[in-house]
Amino acid sequence: MDFLLEGFKAIGANPKMIAMWIIGGVLIYLAIKKDMEPALLLPMGFGAILVNLPLSPVIGDPSVNPDEHLGIITSLFKVGIEASEAMPLLLFIGIGCMIDFGPLLSNPKLFILGGAAQLGIFITIILAALIGFPLKDAASIGIIGAADGPTAILVAMKLASNYVGPIMVVAYSYMALVPIVQPAVVKLCTTKKERLIKMKYNAKQIPRLMRILFPIIVTIVSGIIAPDSLSLVGMLMFGNLLRECGVLSSLSETAQTTFSNIITLLLGITISFQMQADAFLSFETLIIMALGLFAFVFDTVGGVMCAKLMNLFSKEKINPMLGAAGISAFPMAARVVEKMGIKEDPSNHLLMHAVGANVSGQIASAIVGGLILGLLGIYA
Repeated sequence: MDFLLEGFKAIGANPKMIAMWIIGGVLIYLAIKKDMEPALLLPMGFGAILVNLPLSPVIGDPSVNPDEHLGIITSLFKVGIEASEAMPLLLFIGIGCMIDFGPLLSNPKLFILGGAAQLGIFITIILAALIGFPLKDAASIGIIGAADGPTAILVAMKLASNYVGPIMVVAYSYMALVPIVQPAVVKLCTTKKERLIKMKYNAKQIPRLMRILFPIIVTIVSGIIAPDSLSLVGMLMFGNLLRECGVLSSLSETAQTTFSNIITLLLGITISFQMQADAFLSFETLIIMALGLFAFVFDTVGGVMCAKLMNLFSKEKINPMLGAAGISAFPMAARVVEKMGIKEDPSNHLLMHAVGANVSGQIASAIVGGLILGLLGIYA
């Protein structure tokens, strides 16, 4: 009968497991009760509980040859993330199918906001390095600010960061917190008058040829200036080409819905491999959470302040709130800006402009991730 008590003995020897059950429960609560990215937070929360049960077979038996006795979550992590980064890259195909670059092509100035909204990444890298994190870890932490989970995973894994687990969890958690954090930051950076700026949306008819050529051109340019971004940008643009080509509608719809949902669910529960108590519960995790929030906040600030700067030289004023949509969290950031605009003035609809800035940020974050990988590769 002693085997029935082994689990309780293991919990007694490692009470951190209970803390991880609580963290998992909080994530599940936020997913169900607060409707905060439930497709991600719910599997992450359940996975956190699953991998922190004593003698859990989903991890495998470390006392036996680990390469022959892998648990299901360990296998998913090793094959889908560690060995190939396949899951985050495949997710980018679905995201690309969802994206309409029309609003961005209608107003190319929004490209600037997507670039400016990556400011927090670089400030955070410097800050993390000054605190004492090795450069590879500082860079991995800084990329959290883009609010782009797949890019954060890819950069952290490619750089072999010591904090892959916390970085994954924090990146996706802050994606879910976009509707809570961004409005407060935007209000601190703007005046009432600025938030009331109205922008007319000129729904230009973008030629089909341009829509088809755009993802191809972006892929080529990205491959030349930031080769390490090519896997992310390439999958994103491939998905968009499926959408715009006009001959693969059923595949595009599948990628946007069923395919993306399955990858998201698997990715969420696979990330929990890195939420094992001994590795996850540490002082460094708290620091990473703080630095990730700092990066996210200053990415938002960078986008907003860039829009205000552009207004000094532009006849047609840009509502500075659009700068907040320049982060990569698609389409959450665009929806936040739309809701804030309507709250200030029910007749002020900024959604299409915000979508333009948002998809620009999607491209920019992937390119920045590639640039960081390339630079650190040079100086490694």
